[in-house]
Amino acid sequence: MTDGFEGPGAMPTTALPAVVARVTALANRLGVPHTEVFDVGRLSAASGVPEPVLGALLGGRAAGEPDVQARFVQRLDLLRRTRLKPNGRRYTQQEIADGAGMSRQQAGALINGDRRPTMEHCDAIQRFFRVHAGFLTAEDPEALAGALQRTEQELLQQLADREREAAAADGDPLERLLQDHGVRGIAWRAAQLPTDQHRDKVAEWLDMLLESVKRPES
Repeated sequence: MTDGFEGPGAMPTTALPAVVARVTALANRLGVPHTEVFDVGRLSAASGVPEPVLGALLGGRAAGEPDVQARFVQRLDLLRRTRLKPNGRRYTQQEIADGAGMSRQQAGALINGDRRPTMEHCDAIQRFFRVHAGFLTAEDPEALAGALQRTEQELLQQLADREREAAAADGDPLERLLQDHGVRGIAWRAAQLPTDQHRDKVAEWLDMLLESVKRPES
């Protein structure tokens, strides 16, 4: 098909269970309630995944809309409900059309599901609503995993800040090392690596780095 967006074939994702496990572990370590990090309303708005589907995915069940056009219509409807104008009203079809550089007829057909979106349509509408690339088309498990990865990054930042403050309060001589080598940045990047094996390599590198520093004798 030349006039429509062709997404990749539906394939099960292994990323979601791993991200859920990491976020759960971080939340436990920080004492953050699971109801906060796995709040379905917040995650739905961040990922575009409908709340019932999101709840099923978090429960370990297979769920989601396999058709890319149907997902597009769902996500666009969510954007219109959650990304409002400063006056609290929804954007009109004409305003979306003007902002995305298309005709009102094109925008209406896309919103109503009467026209299959192209990549250009998706990119333009995503830019208009200021959401990340793939928001309108990513498969539901992938979209949820992406939203949880952003939550994971926030939790890692909280953990790094807390440990840095504790180290500074204790006068830990390794605090300078941690600051000099940007460990918070390393942790943030490590969370985006594709497998636990890659993350283990980062941990091994940090262990060697820390072991190379001798604490001053008392």
